[in-house]
Amino acid sequence: MTSNTPHTAQFEYLSCALHSGVGEMVLNRAEKHNAFDEVMISEMIAALDGFASNDDCQVLVLKANGKNFSAGADLNWMRKQAKMDFEQNLADANALATLMHKLDKFPKPTVALVQGAAFGGALGLICASDIAIATTRASFCLSEVKLGLIPAVISPYVARTMGQRASRRYMLTAERFSAEQALKLDVVHEVSDDLEAAAEPIIAALLSNSPQGMAWVKTLLSRLEDGVIDANTLAYTSERIARIRVSNEGQEGLNAFFDKRKPDWKAI
Repeated sequence: MTSNTPHTAQFEYLSCALHSGVGEMVLNRAEKHNAFDEVMISEMIAALDGFASNDDCQVLVLKANGKNFSAGADLNWMRKQAKMDFEQNLADANALATLMHKLDKFPKPTVALVQGAAFGGALGLICASDIAIATTRASFCLSEVKLGLIPAVISPYVARTMGQRASRRYMLTAERFSAEQALKLDVVHEVSDDLEAAAEPIIAALLSNSPQGMAWVKTLLSRLEDGVIDANTLAYTSERIARIRVSNEGQEGLNAFFDKRKPDWKAI
Protein backbone atom coordinates (compact mmCIF):
# COMPACT_ATOMS: atom_id res chain seq x y z
CA MET A 1 0.00 0.00 0.00
CA THR A 2 1.45 3.36 -0.97
CA SER A 3 2.29 5.75 1.84
CA ASN A 4 0.14 8.61 0.52
CA THR A 5 -3.17 6.75 0.73
CA PRO A 6 -5.61 7.38 3.59
CA HIS A 7 -5.84 3.71 4.54
CA THR A 8 -2.21 3.25 5.62
CA ALA A 9 -3.18 3.86 9.25
CA GLN A 10 -2.18 1.04 11.57
CA PHE A 11 -5.47 -0.59 12.38
CA GLU A 12 -5.86 -2.67 15.51
CA TYR A 13 -8.10 -5.35 14.01
CA LEU A 14 -7.52 -5.00 10.27
CA SER A 15 -4.68 -5.59 7.88
CA CYS A 16 -4.85 -3.73 4.56
CA ALA A 17 -2.75 -3.88 1.40
CA LEU A 18 -2.87 -2.68 -2.19
CA HIS A 19 -0.94 -4.45 -4.93
CA SER A 20 -1.35 -4.31 -8.71
CA GLY A 21 -4.81 -2.81 -8.53
CA VAL A 22 -6.13 -5.24 -5.92
CA GLY A 23 -6.94 -3.92 -2.46
CA GLU A 24 -7.18 -6.31 0.46
CA MET A 25 -9.12 -5.69 3.66
CA VAL A 26 -8.27 -8.52 6.03
CA LEU A 27 -10.06 -9.16 9.32
CA ASN A 28 -7.13 -9.67 11.66
CA ARG A 29 -8.47 -10.70 15.04
CA ALA A 30 -8.00 -14.43 14.71
CA GLU A 31 -7.67 -15.06 18.45
CA LYS A 32 -11.26 -13.81 18.83
CA HIS A 33 -12.45 -15.55 15.65
CA ASN A 34 -12.57 -12.11 13.98
CA ALA A 35 -15.61 -11.15 16.02
CA PHE A 36 -17.01 -7.66 15.42
CA ASP A 37 -16.95 -4.86 17.92
CA GLU A 38 -17.24 -1.09 17.63
CA VAL A 39 -13.51 -0.74 16.95
CA MET A 40 -13.46 -3.23 14.07
CA ILE A 41 -16.59 -1.68 12.57
CA SER A 42 -15.05 1.79 12.70
CA GLU A 43 -11.83 0.50 11.16
CA MET A 44 -13.65 -1.25 8.32
CA ILE A 45 -15.56 1.94 7.53
CA ALA A 46 -12.31 3.91 7.43
CA ALA A 47 -10.63 1.28 5.24
CA LEU A 48 -13.54 1.21 2.79
CA ASP A 49 -13.46 5.00 2.52
CA GLY A 50 -9.73 4.89 1.85
CA PHE A 51 -9.91 2.22 -0.83
CA ALA A 52 -12.93 3.89 -2.46
CA SER A 53 -11.05 7.16 -2.89
CA ASN A 54 -7.87 5.53 -4.20
CA ASP A 55 -7.83 5.34 -8.01
CA ASP A 56 -5.12 2.67 -7.85
CA CYS A 57 -7.61 0.27 -6.23
CA GLN A 58 -9.66 -1.43 -8.96
CA VAL A 59 -10.91 -4.47 -7.01
CA LEU A 60 -11.35 -5.02 -3.28
CA VAL A 61 -10.91 -8.43 -1.66
CA LEU A 62 -12.42 -9.02 1.76
CA LYS A 63 -10.94 -11.92 3.71
CA ALA A 64 -9.90 -12.98 7.18
CA ASN A 65 -6.88 -14.40 8.96
CA GLY A 66 -7.25 -17.51 11.09
CA LYS A 67 -9.60 -20.45 11.17
CA ASN A 68 -12.85 -18.49 10.86
CA PHE A 69 -14.05 -15.65 8.66
CA SER A 70 -15.96 -14.12 11.57
CA ALA A 71 -17.97 -15.46 14.50
CA GLY A 72 -20.23 -12.38 14.42
CA ALA A 73 -20.58 -10.05 17.39
CA ASP A 74 -17.87 -9.91 20.04
CA LEU A 75 -19.09 -11.07 23.47
CA ASN A 76 -17.70 -8.06 25.32
CA TRP A 77 -19.34 -5.75 22.79
CA MET A 78 -22.64 -7.55 23.37
CA ARG A 79 -22.26 -7.04 27.12
CA LYS A 80 -21.83 -3.32 26.52
CA GLN A 81 -24.93 -3.26 24.31
CA ALA A 82 -26.98 -4.94 27.03
CA LYS A 83 -26.18 -2.02 29.35
CA MET A 84 -26.79 0.74 26.80
CA ASP A 85 -29.98 2.78 26.67
CA PHE A 86 -32.04 3.08 23.47
CA GLU A 87 -30.18 6.11 22.08
CA GLN A 88 -26.80 4.48 22.64
CA ASN A 89 -27.99 1.26 21.03
CA LEU A 90 -29.33 3.24 18.08
CA ALA A 91 -25.98 4.96 17.53
CA ASP A 92 -24.24 1.59 17.80
CA ALA A 93 -26.60 0.01 15.25
CA ASN A 94 -26.22 2.98 12.90
CA ALA A 95 -22.47 2.38 12.78
CA LEU A 96 -22.98 -1.22 11.65
CA ALA A 97 -25.62 -0.06 9.15
CA THR A 98 -23.12 2.43 7.75
CA LEU A 99 -20.54 -0.32 7.30
CA MET A 100 -22.96 -2.57 5.42
CA HIS A 101 -24.16 0.29 3.24
CA LYS A 102 -20.64 1.41 2.35
CA LEU A 103 -19.64 -2.12 1.37
CA ASP A 104 -22.83 -2.64 -0.64
CA LYS A 105 -22.36 0.68 -2.49
CA PHE A 106 -18.58 0.40 -2.81
CA PRO A 107 -17.78 1.85 -6.26
CA LYS A 108 -15.52 -1.01 -7.30
CA PRO A 109 -16.05 -4.79 -7.48
CA THR A 110 -15.75 -6.60 -4.15
CA VAL A 111 -14.85 -10.26 -3.60
CA ALA A 112 -15.34 -12.02 -0.25
CA LEU A 113 -13.24 -15.11 0.55
CA VAL A 114 -14.82 -17.12 3.35
CA GLN A 115 -13.43 -19.90 5.52
CA GLY A 116 -14.76 -21.47 8.71
CA ALA A 117 -17.60 -19.79 10.58
CA ALA A 118 -19.46 -16.83 9.11
CA PHE A 119 -22.15 -15.95 11.63
CA GLY A 120 -24.46 -12.99 12.14
CA GLY A 121 -22.98 -9.75 10.84
CA ALA A 122 -20.36 -11.69 8.90
CA LEU A 123 -23.14 -13.04 6.72
CA GLY A 124 -24.17 -9.45 6.11
CA LEU A 125 -20.67 -8.61 4.85
CA ILE A 126 -20.76 -11.58 2.49
CA CYS A 127 -24.18 -10.68 1.10
CA ALA A 128 -23.15 -7.04 0.67
CA SER A 129 -20.14 -8.13 -1.41
CA ASP A 130 -20.46 -8.55 -5.17
CA ILE A 131 -18.86 -11.99 -5.37
CA ALA A 132 -18.26 -14.58 -2.66
CA ILE A 133 -16.27 -17.82 -2.53
CA ALA A 134 -16.27 -20.20 0.43
CA THR A 135 -14.33 -23.28 1.46
CA THR A 136 -16.13 -26.62 1.60
CA ARG A 137 -16.13 -26.59 5.41
CA ALA A 138 -17.39 -23.02 5.79
CA SER A 139 -20.59 -22.70 7.82
CA PHE A 140 -23.15 -19.96 8.09
CA CYS A 141 -25.71 -18.96 10.70
CA LEU A 142 -28.18 -16.20 11.51
CA SER A 143 -28.29 -16.90 15.22
CA GLU A 144 -29.82 -13.68 16.55
CA VAL A 145 -33.19 -15.11 17.64
CA LYS A 146 -31.40 -17.52 19.98
CA LEU A 147 -30.45 -14.40 21.96
CA GLY A 148 -33.85 -12.76 21.75
CA LEU A 149 -32.62 -10.44 18.99
CA ILE A 150 -33.15 -10.04 15.23
CA PRO A 151 -30.69 -9.69 12.31
CA ALA A 152 -32.11 -6.25 11.58
CA VAL A 153 -29.21 -4.26 10.12
CA ILE A 154 -28.00 -7.05 7.83
CA SER A 155 -31.49 -8.17 6.81
CA PRO A 156 -31.78 -6.03 3.63
CA TYR A 157 -28.65 -7.61 2.19
CA VAL A 158 -29.33 -11.15 3.37
CA ALA A 159 -32.97 -11.14 2.21
CA ARG A 160 -31.99 -9.66 -1.17
CA THR A 161 -29.43 -12.42 -1.61
CA MET A 162 -31.29 -15.46 -0.22
CA GLY A 163 -34.81 -14.35 -1.01
CA GLN A 164 -37.66 -13.94 1.43
CA ARG A 165 -38.52 -17.63 1.65
CA ALA A 166 -35.05 -18.85 2.61
CA SER A 167 -34.56 -15.83 4.88
CA ARG A 168 -37.66 -16.80 6.85
CA ARG A 169 -36.33 -20.27 7.44
CA TYR A 170 -32.78 -19.41 8.46
CA MET A 171 -33.61 -16.28 10.44
CA LEU A 172 -36.38 -18.06 12.34
CA THR A 173 -34.63 -21.38 13.01
CA ALA A 174 -31.12 -19.96 13.57
CA GLU A 175 -29.82 -23.25 12.19
CA ARG A 176 -26.38 -23.55 10.72
CA PHE A 177 -26.09 -24.22 7.01
CA SER A 178 -23.19 -25.50 4.96
CA ALA A 179 -21.19 -24.05 2.10
CA GLU A 180 -23.08 -26.39 -0.22
CA GLN A 181 -26.39 -24.94 0.97
CA ALA A 182 -24.97 -21.41 0.80
CA LEU A 183 -24.16 -22.07 -2.85
CA LYS A 184 -27.75 -23.14 -3.50
CA LEU A 185 -29.02 -20.01 -1.74
CA ASP A 186 -26.75 -17.70 -3.81
CA VAL A 187 -24.93 -16.58 -0.66
CA VAL A 188 -21.70 -17.73 -2.33
CA HIS A 189 -20.92 -18.18 -6.01
CA GLU A 190 -18.30 -20.90 -5.72
CA VAL A 191 -17.02 -23.44 -3.22
CA SER A 192 -13.32 -24.23 -3.22
CA ASP A 193 -10.72 -25.23 -0.65
CA ASP A 194 -8.16 -23.03 -2.39
CA LEU A 195 -9.75 -19.61 -2.06
CA GLU A 196 -6.86 -17.69 -3.59
CA ALA A 197 -6.70 -19.95 -6.65
CA ALA A 198 -10.46 -19.80 -7.13
CA ALA A 199 -10.43 -16.01 -6.86
CA GLU A 200 -7.52 -15.49 -9.24
CA PRO A 201 -9.39 -15.79 -12.59
CA ILE A 202 -12.28 -13.73 -11.24
CA ILE A 203 -9.98 -10.95 -10.12
CA ALA A 204 -8.09 -11.10 -13.44
CA ALA A 205 -11.39 -10.70 -15.32
CA LEU A 206 -12.37 -7.74 -13.16
CA LEU A 207 -9.01 -6.04 -13.64
CA SER A 208 -9.37 -6.28 -17.42
CA ASN A 209 -12.73 -4.51 -17.48
CA SER A 210 -13.61 -0.83 -17.66
CA PRO A 211 -13.49 0.67 -14.14
CA GLN A 212 -16.22 3.14 -15.07
CA GLY A 213 -18.29 0.40 -16.69
CA MET A 214 -18.16 -1.77 -13.57
CA ALA A 215 -19.00 1.15 -11.29
CA TRP A 216 -21.97 2.03 -13.48
CA VAL A 217 -23.14 -1.61 -13.51
CA LYS A 218 -23.29 -1.54 -9.72
CA THR A 219 -25.26 1.71 -9.75
CA LEU A 220 -27.56 0.33 -12.45
CA LEU A 221 -28.35 -2.85 -10.54
CA SER A 222 -28.95 -0.88 -7.36
CA ARG A 223 -31.45 1.31 -9.19
CA LEU A 224 -33.25 -1.77 -10.56
CA GLU A 225 -33.54 -3.63 -7.25
CA ASP A 226 -37.26 -2.91 -6.85
CA GLY A 227 -37.98 -4.92 -10.00
CA VAL A 228 -40.28 -2.28 -11.44
CA ILE A 229 -40.20 -1.86 -15.22
CA ASP A 230 -42.05 1.31 -16.14
CA ALA A 231 -41.53 4.47 -18.19
CA ASN A 232 -38.98 5.77 -15.68
CA THR A 233 -37.03 2.53 -15.93
CA LEU A 234 -36.98 2.71 -19.72
CA ALA A 235 -35.87 6.34 -19.66
CA TYR A 236 -33.17 5.69 -17.06
CA THR A 237 -31.64 2.65 -18.77
CA SER A 238 -31.71 4.37 -22.19
CA GLU A 239 -29.99 7.43 -20.76
CA ARG A 240 -27.33 5.26 -19.08
CA ILE A 241 -26.28 3.40 -22.21
CA ALA A 242 -26.31 6.59 -24.32
CA ARG A 243 -24.26 8.41 -21.68
CA ILE A 244 -21.61 5.72 -21.35
CA ARG A 245 -21.25 5.27 -25.12
CA VAL A 246 -20.06 8.87 -25.46
CA SER A 247 -17.89 8.78 -22.31
CA ASN A 248 -14.11 8.53 -22.55
CA GLU A 249 -14.02 4.91 -21.37
CA GLY A 250 -16.94 3.98 -23.60
CA GLN A 251 -15.16 5.46 -26.61
CA GLU A 252 -11.89 3.75 -25.69
CA GLY A 253 -13.61 0.39 -25.31
CA LEU A 254 -15.47 0.64 -28.60
CA ASN A 255 -12.45 1.90 -30.53
CA ALA A 256 -10.22 -0.81 -29.05
CA PHE A 257 -12.74 -3.45 -30.10
CA PHE A 258 -12.82 -2.21 -33.70
CA ASP A 259 -9.03 -1.72 -33.75
CA LYS A 260 -8.59 -5.28 -32.45
CA ARG A 261 -6.48 -4.19 -29.49
CA LYS A 262 -6.80 -4.23 -25.71
CA PRO A 263 -8.36 -1.09 -24.25
CA ASP A 264 -6.03 1.12 -22.25
CA TRP A 265 -8.20 2.20 -19.32
CA LYS A 266 -5.28 3.75 -17.46
CA ALA A 267 -4.59 6.19 -20.28
CA ILE A 268 -7.99 7.84 -19.77
